[in-house]
Amino acid sequence: MKPFILIIVLISFIDMFSQLPIMSPFAKSLGASPAFIGLIVGMYSFSNMFGNIIAGYWIDKYGGKKVLLAGFFLTASMLSLYIFVSTAEQLMAIRFLHGLFSGFLVPAAFTVLANRGKEGKQGKSMAVSGVAVGISAIIGPAFGGIVASKYDINWVFITIAVMMILIAICSFFILPNNNKAITRKMEPPIFTLVSILKTPMLAISFIGAFSLMFAQGVLAYMLPLQVESLNYGTQYSGMLLSTFGITAILIFGLPTNRIFDKYKHQSIMMLGMAIIGLALILLSNASTLPYLFICMVLYGFGFALLFPSITAMLVEHTDEITRGKAFGLFYAFFSLGVVVGSSLTGLLAVSFSTGFIMAACILFVYTFLLLLYFRRKKDRQNKWSDSNE
Repeated sequence: MKPFILIIVLISFIDMFSQLPIMSPFAKSLGASPAFIGLIVGMYSFSNMFGNIIAGYWIDKYGGKKVLLAGFFLTASMLSLYIFVSTAEQLMAIRFLHGLFSGFLVPAAFTVLANRGKEGKQGKSMAVSGVAVGISAIIGPAFGGIVASKYDINWVFITIAVMMILIAICSFFILPNNNKAITRKMEPPIFTLVSILKTPMLAISFIGAFSLMFAQGVLAYMLPLQVESLNYGTQYSGMLLSTFGITAILIFGLPTNRIFDKYKHQSIMMLGMAIIGLALILLSNASTLPYLFICMVLYGFGFALLFPSITAMLVEHTDEITRGKAFGLFYAFFSLGVVVGSSLTGLLAVSFSTGFIMAACILFVYTFLLLLYFRRKKDRQNKWSDSNE
């Protein structure tokens, strides 16, 4: 069962990653201005946030399987509409709907996966799911670029739409209908979301997701510019990003994934953030190709520590009744991080060096604040224990 759920995660992310290398050229071919191209590209992540939040409430109300099936069929429908687009305005509208409906997929898939996980093994479970995410990050852009260049861009959309319909049919028969009946009265969605945000460990997980993808947004925006400024071919940008993905996959899939259940999730999270910050600082001064590859290996190591720890933290501090909404918010913060990271660096028109340092500083500041928070929390617990002796 779990391997099949990981295939679902893989296809859910391939939808997003396969369009990274083709959407900007597609928008440009329709006559969109540079500013409008940026809006078209960012519209997917913008509407995806709302899809994540809506999906979270529906998952807890109707079950992850139903939301997942609806997400696959609706997203496949939106993908099929791309082949009829003839203006930039139409493309913008499709991107909005595509992002909205695809926002149902990842929270539903991870909720189903988390609910199938064993108690005390959620860290390893989330690490293994990271393998699926990493593989999609490697093959998705390559698939989109190769198919669009050798055949036609419409075949990218058609192929993924067919894959989603097929996996939805398989999911209907394979995934169990084992959602626990809700015995307590459901709160209005806004009240539940507020209560989730007010839970300290969940708030930390959400901010960790935002910080991770803020750095990822800066990296995606700045790394190609840095490679170009060093007079290396554009293919090296893809190779560098693949290096980071391969490093993360190795840590996710090898026995090293046991560390996620051996040590505290918040400790691994802070270590991962610090390592990513260090990698970005080193990237800001990188001037040779071997040095860039070393930096990306280090970045991939930090990513591999951070992603499973924040997702496992979320699973630990939710139950099956609130987990859907929590994952919805979690991936909304993911999308927001990408939008803010890439948009802010573009608006400020900073150099790649400044952009990397800016992202690293945000990660270091957040890591320092977390250290203070957990230190004070431990001191309060020690004082409470001493007073009761």
